[in-house]
Amino acid sequence: MSKSMSTILIIDDEKAIRKTLGEILSYEGYKMEEAGDGEEALKKFREKTYDVVLCDIKMPKMDGIEFLEKAREINNDVPIIMISGHGTIETAVEAVKKGAYDYISKPPDLNRLLITIRNAMDKTSLVTETKVLKRKVARVQEMIGASAPITKIKETIEKVAPTEARVLITGENGVGKELVARWIHEKSNRATGPLVEVNCAAIPGELIESELFGHEKGSFTSAIKQRIGKFEQAHGGTLFLDEIGDMSLGAQAKVLRALQEAKITRVGADKDITVDVRVVAATNKDLLKEVEEKNFRLDLYHRLSVILIHVPSLNDRRDDVPLLAEKFLEDICGEYGIAKKGIEPAALDELKAYNWSGNIRELRNVVERLVILGGKTITREDIITNVIPRK
Repeated sequence: MSKSMSTILIIDDEKAIRKTLGEILSYEGYKMEEAGDGEEALKKFREKTYDVVLCDIKMPKMDGIEFLEKAREINNDVPIIMISGHGTIETAVEAVKKGAYDYISKPPDLNRLLITIRNAMDKTSLVTETKVLKRKVARVQEMIGASAPITKIKETIEKVAPTEARVLITGENGVGKELVARWIHEKSNRATGPLVEVNCAAIPGELIESELFGHEKGSFTSAIKQRIGKFEQAHGGTLFLDEIGDMSLGAQAKVLRALQEAKITRVGADKDITVDVRVVAATNKDLLKEVEEKNFRLDLYHRLSVILIHVPSLNDRRDDVPLLAEKFLEDICGEYGIAKKGIEPAALDELKAYNWSGNIRELRNVVERLVILGGKTITREDIITNVIPRK
């Protein structure tokens, strides 16, 4: 962090000290602002983000400790260095316990002061970098689209996510049902808890119970050690049951019990385990049709579908195709470490008119193919050659 960009707030009721410190720090290339007491300082602190604050402990109106406590609530990342007279060393130690970055006794040793400020600056930039990094890692992919159905889904998520209501997400393969589930978790009160996903279609029927509820060692031939199931792993968070329509009737009965009683039993155990889990389910099947055909329990359907969210196929939201294509272009070129490629309006028109049987997943694959095979700007010709199947 360069000094010329950095602003330091000096809080001291003695004008002479403010002036001296101000002169030294300006000479060192820092920008200065000052306040004569804690109240004035707090007003400034609310309105602006400083890089470092130097704060006297003994002041009228509001002392340094009170300022520190209030400033910490407003912005916990700004380092606050306390300046204390000899009589207030105990207070200074207390200040560090309350979150001060450091304390320096009066009259300040200038070298020590400048080193402390420099270290505090380094800490600030490190905290900022870590926060950005965390955000990058944890950020859920955004939901791209301005079409009426997508806008409605976004509005529904805003309303439903903060509640504990169970949600059933329906739609064809590749439309982005998992993304809806992730946003429901992200905007819920459980966002800091785990989001555990289970693809019910990918697990053989005889293993689904052990996958969901866990098993005890020796409960069946291949159970060589105890296993914690997905319900337990999702305790305090959200359990996303994808392709719920493919779950065996035996497992459905146990899931129903888990939802009714908030309890599960591991396979091979006789002890109940209480679980606090919000279930979000998704399916590409017509579950009511599955109920008619005796493949799915009606009581479980009603438990899961308190709120229904239908994610439309890409063919039903063609206006979003250009937005999605642009986003995928940016992402894929980024992954390949190349400059973002352009795409002609005529090429976008071709993509809009295409029959997207594989939905968003297919569109992403198509854009990746175009990035690899196309030139700097993707043309209508590229689409005709590389995307549209030859008759």
